[in-house]
Amino acid sequence: MSYDHRDMQAKWSDRWEDGGIYAVADDDPRPKWYELHMYPYPSGDLHVGHWFAMTGADVHARYMRMKGYNVLHPMGFDAFGLNAENAAIKNGVHPHTWTMSNIENMRRQLRSMGPMYDWEREVVTCIPDYYKWNQWFFLQLYKNGLAYRADAPVNWCPSCQTVLANEQVINGFCERCDTAVAHKDMEQWFFKITDYADELLDHSKMDWPDRINTMQTNWIGRSKGVEVDFDISEYGLDEQAIRTFTTRIDTVFGVTFIVLAPEHPLVDKLTTSEHRDEVTAYVEQARLQTEIERLSTEKEKTGVFTGAFAVNKLNGERVPILVADYVLLSYGTGMVMGVPAHDERDFIFATKNGLPIRVVIAPPAWDGSKLDEAYIAPGTQVNSGQFDGIPNSEGLERIADFIEANGWGERSVNYRMRDWLISRQRYWGTPIPVVYCEKCGETPVPESDLPVLLPEDAEFLPTGDSPLALHEGFVNATCPDCGSPAKRETDTMDTFVDSSWYFLRYASPKFEDGPFDPNALEQWGAVDQYTGGVEHAVMHLLYARFFVKALRDLGYVEFDEPFVRLVNQGTIVFNHQKMSKSRGNVIAPDAYVSDVGADVVRTYMMFMGPWEAGGEWNDDGINGMARWTNRVWDLANRDAGVLDESDTHPDAVRGLRRLMHQTIRKVTEDVERFKFNTGIAAMMEFSNVLGQAWDSGAIDSSAWNESIRNLALMMSPVTPFLAEEIWERVGGPFSVHQQPWPTWDPDLAADETITLVVQVNGRLRDRIEVPADISEDDAKTRALESDRVAAHTEGKQVRRVIYVPGRLVNVVAT
Repeated sequence: MSYDHRDMQAKWSDRWEDGGIYAVADDDPRPKWYELHMYPYPSGDLHVGHWFAMTGADVHARYMRMKGYNVLHPMGFDAFGLNAENAAIKNGVHPHTWTMSNIENMRRQLRSMGPMYDWEREVVTCIPDYYKWNQWFFLQLYKNGLAYRADAPVNWCPSCQTVLANEQVINGFCERCDTAVAHKDMEQWFFKITDYADELLDHSKMDWPDRINTMQTNWIGRSKGVEVDFDISEYGLDEQAIRTFTTRIDTVFGVTFIVLAPEHPLVDKLTTSEHRDEVTAYVEQARLQTEIERLSTEKEKTGVFTGAFAVNKLNGERVPILVADYVLLSYGTGMVMGVPAHDERDFIFATKNGLPIRVVIAPPAWDGSKLDEAYIAPGTQVNSGQFDGIPNSEGLERIADFIEANGWGERSVNYRMRDWLISRQRYWGTPIPVVYCEKCGETPVPESDLPVLLPEDAEFLPTGDSPLALHEGFVNATCPDCGSPAKRETDTMDTFVDSSWYFLRYASPKFEDGPFDPNALEQWGAVDQYTGGVEHAVMHLLYARFFVKALRDLGYVEFDEPFVRLVNQGTIVFNHQKMSKSRGNVIAPDAYVSDVGADVVRTYMMFMGPWEAGGEWNDDGINGMARWTNRVWDLANRDAGVLDESDTHPDAVRGLRRLMHQTIRKVTEDVERFKFNTGIAAMMEFSNVLGQAWDSGAIDSSAWNESIRNLALMMSPVTPFLAEEIWERVGGPFSVHQQPWPTWDPDLAADETITLVVQVNGRLRDRIEVPADISEDDAKTRALESDRVAAHTEGKQVRRVIYVPGRLVNVVAT
């Protein structure tokens, strides 16, 4: 028996909206639960990959509501940024028009999914009411020294025509368009995320996947070592020394060369005239390579001599200064000391370039001979002046002490992570609220003048400079300090600024006196359950943590972390490839919703595999889910009044109720842990047994009705429309989604019998059914009575019988 999903969806969508069942009140007396899924980019239609991610979050949020929580589960749109802008350019439409049109269509698609979103709390980041507060946050960070402008080498995408943060460069390519990334020197705006590097390494206050914590830890890249100076005073520069950071100060006596990054500002100053042409050509070539290419272990290590030398202050030795592309200005000091005897990369480089290789950490029983490869294991200090003869572990500390005592350097902590570069030379983003005045210099826009509006009539095609620079009405401004003519900053903010605080706005999206209502935020606090893709580990998730910590220190929030618990969904695969718009293999859900209904699509996606792993889309699978939901509908429409009570068998009723309580327990545990596929499998099994029980006629109407009601309640988070209709059919009060989650009785859920595995000498020989409360002695006796066990112990002496309660008996016989 099939149902009309179109009429059902229309009926209940209207009833839910009219009844306001998903409206969320701040003053609800129930304990709060803030569940949030990462909001989507409105760069095009939703595909089933979006539905897969959002449905899992919706199922869990619905479950938590039925468990007795006041659940905030909002939705919004990450509307600024390259995704939306590039799509608009490709389609020849203004980004605002394109974005808002897509948002309207995505709202329609999302509503058809049947989620429990309170649409009154929607957030759209490209409207002035939202991005005004991006600018306000910028000013707070600026006033407190956490936002600054600096000239820096940056990642440049020649296709997107904009700067990219390090986190947006994936294996040397733009994460948006897969174009190889080059480098430029430009003045840019930064947020000082490095001020929070140590705190960002602490994940103890969150329940996050280990791999996310590890990815963030590796990205931050904390290293303890020593910064040490090498003397270059002979060249008469303002800089009397160059400083390097090393984690192996025990090897400093083994330095035989110094290497500068091609971008290092001292390269030009130190290069002698006879080497200038070669160095200049090398530097230009290095700028054409990505950081990934430069650091590749497969790439040949190259470098050129500057003609200059530096003096190692510990031994007075003069060592050559080279330029090499494997050194990056963005890490450490942009300079490394070459210790070829104890560093594999330096060994290869020195061997190729004929540079000395001096052993200063001797391997055990070293006879003074040359090394065939770098020695990086522990050893004894040699050729190290007064430190000869001590273990290098001791040398690490004593040499550091000696350097600090002489004022040649200091112990230091270094980080791989750089400050967050937020400048973008694109149109579709939040204008940075700064003007430049010839008299006053760099001047922030007063808070009273916010928002600085993004002009809708600006040319938005990328040129390499910000499109806003071409809009005279935007660029020309008045200095707020002195009233003189001024020029506006024409870069826009990275869209990750929007998503670094959007979860705070959901608490009070219509609040006009600040980015959020402090009272509402106090009610909702941090997000209790966050879901989204693992790809955001070192971008959005790291930036949001920084934002919350900065706002906490500025007195705007009272919690330390934005997201208490994090679960990452897996990936939907189609034709053996990850589903994505760039690959052109996306599947739109609309046709499936029209053909089989939203409930079937939701059920199929939650059943195709573990939610945290994902699965492969297959039309045969979705047809199977349609058959199951129709089968449940058929069961729910059977009239329990036709059951003949005289045929009722107590064992059958007891068995059905036991399975019902076991199913409730199983589904509860699985939904709690986002294991939706196994929870659905349990409901399928229960519905099959329910059908068999009907056919047997051995159950009564009470057991039947109780089973159907509880099945509807368990299905309601996954199949909201069908469950609502069934609930109405069995006489339940509106709405099924406002009912408490069913509970199970541990005694009723207990099995009457269990299966024991029986082994002989550790090998499986039999399985026996025994009472669930069987004693150890009886279990051993039953095992020994097994004919199969007897066959494998015949002629042998039973030495020992081992019982693992509820699981197995192992007979040891020789």
